[in-house]
Amino acid sequence: MSDSLAKLRRKITSAIDLQSVVRTMKALAASSIGQYEQSVLALADYYRTVERGLGVCFRQVAAMAGTAAPPAVAEHAVSGLVVFGSDQGLVGQFNDVVAEHALATLAKLSGKTLVWAAGERVHTRLVDAGITPAGLFRLPGSVQAITPLVWKILVQSERPPGAARVATLYLCYNQPVARTGYAPVSQRLLPLDEAWQRQLAGQAWPSHNLPEVSGHHDTTLRALIREYLFVSIFRACAESLASENASRLAAMQRADKNIETLLDALNGNFHRQRQGSIDEELFDVITGFEALKRTTIP
Repeated sequence: MSDSLAKLRRKITSAIDLQSVVRTMKALAASSIGQYEQSVLALADYYRTVERGLGVCFRQVAAMAGTAAPPAVAEHAVSGLVVFGSDQGLVGQFNDVVAEHALATLAKLSGKTLVWAAGERVHTRLVDAGITPAGLFRLPGSVQAITPLVWKILVQSERPPGAARVATLYLCYNQPVARTGYAPVSQRLLPLDEAWQRQLAGQAWPSHNLPEVSGHHDTTLRALIREYLFVSIFRACAESLASENASRLAAMQRADKNIETLLDALNGNFHRQRQGSIDEELFDVITGFEALKRTTIP
């Protein structure tokens, strides 16, 4: 009986230690969600500014050419896909969901494709599915570290070593849909969508003084497109990281609940066994006393 009680004590102690770790991870995940969500909100104003600048350029192109001609695609150009996952585990089905969505997106693309994985876990999922990524990016641990990652993605996707120019570029990532939920999405960055160009060109300017592009039009347009790509990839990375931490938070909440249930069962079993041990000892004392009384009384 004492051995069983000792084992139960060890199990209870281990469960309490594990619960402490789980609650610490819950707190870290909850705080991380906030910083990435705030970065997305802070980026919204700059994104609108870039869109307005692009709208001015598209409007001027339409005025000069009569219509915005679609960008020419090189005959041997390739399609690129950047998939954002996670470097760490304890995120539930986070990487499986985005990997399946990326495979569905790849199935719709024709010609040669290049895939880049942001996160070791999703890289493994893609390899298991028969996809050999052209590169692997380590995910940042803070908002400040997202910018270097974005520039690495832009540099590698602009002209991959030993491959033709990437004319079509997609992003696949998990986007937050609630405080503790997410959904996989895909976004085409290049070539620029014609309907989107017409929409931006047709937007009303917020003041009566209509802007004009100064200097060389192509230089300004290229600079704005680079900023548009930077902002879009930055936002996708931040939303993916927010979704990752939301998934980890949900997983830790489930683990905390399961540990609490386990502790209730272990404590109940411990108290029952301890009470049984006490009753057994009392029964032995009473039995011994009765036996002793019978032997001493003539």
